[in-house]
This record gives sequence, structure tokens and C-alpha cells, in this order.
Amino acid sequence: MPKVAVLLPCYNEALTIEKVVRDFRTELPDADIWVYDNNSSDGSAALAQAAGALVRSVPQQGKGHVVRRMFQEVDADVYVMVDSDDTYPADEVHKLIAPVLAGEADMVNGDRLSSTYMQENKRPGHNFGNTLVCTLIRLLWGQRVNDVMTGYRAFSRLFVKSCPVLAQGFEIETEMTLHTIDKRMSLIEVPVQYRDRPEGSVSKLNTVSDGIRVLKTIFNLFRFYRPEFFFGLVGTVLLLCAMALFVPVLIEYFKIGEVPRQPTLNFSGFLAMAGLLSYGVGLILGACKKQNDQMFEILVSQEKGREVQRS
Repeated sequence: MPKVAVLLPCYNEALTIEKVVRDFRTELPDADIWVYDNNSSDGSAALAQAAGALVRSVPQQGKGHVVRRMFQEVDADVYVMVDSDDTYPADEVHKLIAPVLAGEADMVNGDRLSSTYMQENKRPGHNFGNTLVCTLIRLLWGQRVNDVMTGYRAFSRLFVKSCPVLAQGFEIETEMTLHTIDKRMSLIEVPVQYRDRPEGSVSKLNTVSDGIRVLKTIFNLFRFYRPEFFFGLVGTVLLLCAMALFVPVLIEYFKIGEVPRQPTLNFSGFLAMAGLLSYGVGLILGACKKQNDQMFEILVSQEKGREVQRS
């Protein structure tokens, strides 16, 4: 029988953590329920333990640090990760784990935006941020994802043990999604109901500061995962700027036989060289990325072979 682990990141969720643990225990009685407490000061860890969860402490502040520890330490065949704020119904977990158990998906997103999120969530900045992130990923990666920032997901063992978690905070959601897209893993989204936090429970996500970190993560991962496209785009912009500066100087030279704007000519030449250099950097990094992808595929094949032997 496949081993299921429920992973609950927790930071000051005393109002809801007991209920969340018990709800998931009811739905998945044979699963290991892990609560990774991130310096809570309201007794969340003790309440989780009293409810029957396996509790670990993560001293480095930030959801990314918590997820990194979870992925490193917990061993299972199927993983469910859900926020501890009781905004996601436990009885929908079976919809998330079914595609993973069937071998159809490496990551299943609980899609809130296609159901009740826009009505339930009371922070319009969060709604805008979710839409913006999804739009950027569709434009830069050509992949349609309905809900990137969801806190309700299921993973295969292959995903969990191959995902390099570098994020520190809430940008971890974006990082996991883009890892799935870049490594051509199977990503499925299933609509799930969402309810707003109970009265007295406060969101830890800061719309502005965490939003900026998410956008920075998208920019950096676009540069890392698609270097030829990124540096080719930069090179094209630089060459177009160089041409815009050079053409008037060239026309003037044909008219009077002199170059009165020598600094402009020099600067256009500098931009042209920088553009060509950017193209070269993109080609080199693209070759490195290709080699990394080849090594990843080899490791994936080896891991799948071991899974077949275990089964």
C-alpha cells in the first residue's frame, strides 16, 4: 500500500492547527501527518502534537526553509502539502492524490481561482498578484497554469526528491511550479473549494514585499531555465538601441562626410558589442542547461527503475 505523508507548514496557527490535523487524520487515517513549526509563539506546536501530529521545528524563518526541511526529511510515496490555516477542506484531498497514485502526475495543484477564491478572499491585492503571476508564466514559459500560489498540493516522490528548494519565503510556490514546467514533469490542476481564514486568524503573506520577491523569483528562474531566450532578448534590445543611435550618425556622415557626434558613434559601438556578447553568453549557458537537463533525465530514469523494483 502506498505510503502517504501530509505536510503542514505552521507559523502561529493556534486557532486552526488542531482542526486541520484532525480533519486530515479522518480523511487519511493511515497517513503520517507532519507539522513543521516555524518559530510559532502561540503554542501551535504543542497543539499539533496533542492532536496526534508528528512535530518538527525549523528555526530559519520562512516557508521556503520549512519546505526544504520537509522534502529532505520525510519519506513517502505520495506527499500532500497544505496550509495550516483551515482554508482548504480536507475532504478534497482524495482528488489531489488520485492522479499521483495513478502515476498520471508529479504535482497536482489545488486550483482555488477556478472555484471560490475570488469571492472568499478579502484581500484584493492577493487576487491581483495571483493573476499577474499566472499571466507572466504563460507569457514567459508558454504554459497555462490557473493557480500558481495555491497552498494545497500533492506530489510524487520523484518530484519531492528532485526539486532543488532555494527559496526562503512564499516564493517557494512559484519555484516548485516552474521546476515542474522546466523539467517537463506532469502537472495537473483540480478545482478545490477555498474558504477565508476564520476570524482572528491573520495571513502571514505581505502583498507588497512578498509579491516583489515572487516577481524576482520569476525573473531569476527565467534567466536560469531559459538562458538562450533571456540573453537573446537582452542582446536584441541592445542591438536595436545601437542601431537607433548609429543610423542617424551614418546618414549625417553620408551628407557631410564627417562624424561630428563621435561619442554617439562610440556608444552605439559599445551597445552593439554588448548585444553580441549577450548572445554568446546565452549560447554558452544554454549548452550548460542542456547538459544539466540530460543529467536530470538520467537520474529520473534511475529513480523510476528503482521504483519499479520496489513495487
